[in-house]
Amino acid sequence: MTWLKEIIGTEKAIIAMCHLQPLPGDPSYDYKKGMDYVIEEARKDLTALQDGGVDAVMFSNEFSLPYLTEVKTETVSAMARVIGELMNDIRIPYGVNVLWDAKRSLDLAAATGAQFVREIFTGVYASDFGLWDTNVGETVRHQYHLHAQDVKLLFNILPEAAKYIADRDIQDIAKSTVFNNRPDALCVSGLTAGEQTDSQILKKVKDTVPDCVVLANTGVRIENLEQQLAIADGAVVGTAFKFDGKFENRVDQKRVEEFMNKVKAFRETAIQA
Repeated sequence: MTWLKEIIGTEKAIIAMCHLQPLPGDPSYDYKKGMDYVIEEARKDLTALQDGGVDAVMFSNEFSLPYLTEVKTETVSAMARVIGELMNDIRIPYGVNVLWDAKRSLDLAAATGAQFVREIFTGVYASDFGLWDTNVGETVRHQYHLHAQDVKLLFNILPEAAKYIADRDIQDIAKSTVFNNRPDALCVSGLTAGEQTDSQILKKVKDTVPDCVVLANTGVRIENLEQQLAIADGAVVGTAFKFDGKFENRVDQKRVEEFMNKVKAFRETAIQA
């Protein structure tokens, strides 16, 4: 049994993304509508995800494009307000992701009681956001400084829109990441949000570190979920739950229900097998 069963309540867990609208300081922030609009849009998406039957939810500042690797204080403050306003509505386990800043993600988790964080914790990358460096040892020490050691760390080892500076095989990356850093999960991604995770790469990672939770991080859809979940221990899902399957749209509860019904049928079949 993995920690997914303990924390989220099931194996083959589906962690749904609750994408927040642009926040104060972001280029696309609508200052006329203000934070009340951001909060209510998040509430609508959270309701659709929960009523649609997802296992857990992760709040992220997805529409803060273009992303920072050192996130501003106003962004974390705004995210904390949104989650605080929604606290009485949250009925399932939840995590956070401050794109793309591991320390600020942990700060937000400590402030809001989030149970897991997804981030780029380790590696050096050439990315759309410039040269992307990390310091995992410092980040984990920051986690303990916050007394947030119980927060599960989901390591994105194939970051979206980025590539390792060194030409490293994904199996070597997975093996050394687990050996050196003791992650709670490895997330394997496609190029961007909504892009399918390569099943062959996903299998290589899982075969290399069979005792570590491995999640398909992007592009899991109703058409491919059985293939992806046959390999991965679970999935992070955002775009597939949106109206018309488009990244920028709101969550469509009907799509969530159809997806989760298929997931539950897959779980039952897997248990019987």
